[in-house]
Amino acid sequence: MARCSNGLLGLLNACVLVLAVVALGGGAWLSHRASTDCERFLERPVIALGVLLLALSLAGLAGALCRATCLLWLYLLALFLLIVLLFAFTIFAFVVTNRGAGWVVSGRGYKEYRLGDYSTWLQRRVENAENWAKIRSCLQDGKVCQKLGERKETVTQFVNSNLSPIQSGCCKPPTGCNFAYQSETVWIKPTGFNTTTDDPDCTTWSNDQTALCYDCMACKAGVLANLKNDWKKIATVNIVFLIFLIVVYSVGCCAFRNNRQDNSYPTRPAWK
Repeated sequence: MARCSNGLLGLLNACVLVLAVVALGGGAWLSHRASTDCERFLERPVIALGVLLLALSLAGLAGALCRATCLLWLYLLALFLLIVLLFAFTIFAFVVTNRGAGWVVSGRGYKEYRLGDYSTWLQRRVENAENWAKIRSCLQDGKVCQKLGERKETVTQFVNSNLSPIQSGCCKPPTGCNFAYQSETVWIKPTGFNTTTDDPDCTTWSNDQTALCYDCMACKAGVLANLKNDWKKIATVNIVFLIFLIVVYSVGCCAFRNNRQDNSYPTRPAWK
C-alpha cells in the first residue's frame, strides 16, 4: 500500500506538471506572436521556466509513484537548490528596491522622479548605454507617450492628471524647466532659455515625438520606479511560491524516507 506522503507528492507534482505545460505553451505562443525585442525578451525565460518545471515534476512523479529512490534524491536536491535561489532572489529584490520614491510637485496631480534616489545597482543598469538602448526601444514600441498625447487635454486637466512614472519622466519635461504647455507631449521653451540650466533634462527635452525625454535622467528614474513596483509584486508572489515549494520539499523528504524504509525490507523469496 502506497504511503500517504508518496501519493500527496505525486498529486502536487501533477499540479506542477500542468503549470509546466502552461508555461511551455505560453513560451511557444510568444515565439510566434513576438514582433518586437521587448516581446522576444520574455520568450526564453518563460520557456526555460517551463522546461525546469517539467523536469522537476516528472522526476517527482517517478520518484514518488515508482518508488525510484535515486531519482527522488536528485529531485529533492534540485528542489532544495531552487528554494535557496528563489529565497536569495526575493531578498535581493527587496534590498535593491528599498530606496526610491516619487517627489510630490506643488500644484500637480503627478509625481516626478530622480535617478539618484534609487539603489546604485539599479542606476548602473539604466546608465549602461546598451541596456538603455533596449529599454528606450521598448518604450517607443509600447507607445506610452503616443497614447498620452492622444488624450488632447487642456493644461488644467493635464497638471491634475495622475501620470504613471514612465509618463511623468519620459513624456514631458521636468516641471522645474518652466516650459509652456502646448499639448501632453509638446512643450515650448521660453525665450532666452539658458542651456546651462542646473537640470540637464531641460536641455535634453525635444518636441520630436521619437525623442521627447527618452534620454533624460527623469525617464530613467521613471523606468526604475515602475520596475520597483513590479519587483515588489514579484517578490510577494515569490514568498507564496516559496511556501508552496517548502511544503512540497517536506512531503518529498517523507516520501524519500518511506522509499528507503521499503527498500530496506525487500519482499521475501517465495521458497521461504
